[in-house]
Amino acid sequence: MAACALPPPASAATLVCDLGQGLSYFRVHELPADQPSPPSGRPGPCVLDLRYAKADEIAASALRAWVRFNVSARTPIFVLENAATSPALLASLAGNGPQGLIVIAPASAGLSPDISVRVAGASDQRAYDALEKGAPVQSLLSDNPEKPRVDEAYLDKEHISDGAAPDVAADKPSAPGPLVDTMLQRAVQLHRGLLALKRL
Repeated sequence: MAACALPPPASAATLVCDLGQGLSYFRVHELPADQPSPPSGRPGPCVLDLRYAKADEIAASALRAWVRFNVSARTPIFVLENAATSPALLASLAGNGPQGLIVIAPASAGLSPDISVRVAGASDQRAYDALEKGAPVQSLLSDNPEKPRVDEAYLDKEHISDGAAPDVAADKPSAPGPLVDTMLQRAVQLHRGLLALKRL
């Protein structure tokens, strides 16, 4: 089960989450105050969230050294960036880095990540803030888990003809979907894909 917590005061304000299946999450607010410090010493596969993070060049260089020491093809680090990430961090952890480093950023941010995600800046900000305010991380990773799926398999299973299928309310206004952290969701999907391919 995914869970988040603030670490002991010695680790400053880094937000740490267990995303399940061996993937951890570190949210950095300002460096060097909250440099990631996993209890085991090595983070393993992880998401390093640098959205809105602040750092000068020296702190950014220290984080880059930490990333290069810990990243590998079998222990990937998924870095989340956006246009509000400190320029020093953007320069030190850009796309096309060492093997296992995967930089993810919004397509609208004008950056050069390894993977661009189509997400509106306002939506990204709301999802980022929601986790900060204590929303369960799992709730930010699911698009619409309770939406009924009406397809051929469902109709066959329920012995329903096409004409008697439940109304999907095409003409009714749909309720707003759940708040999803699209950036974090993409990182988790990539990790699960690598697991499925037995690359981790």
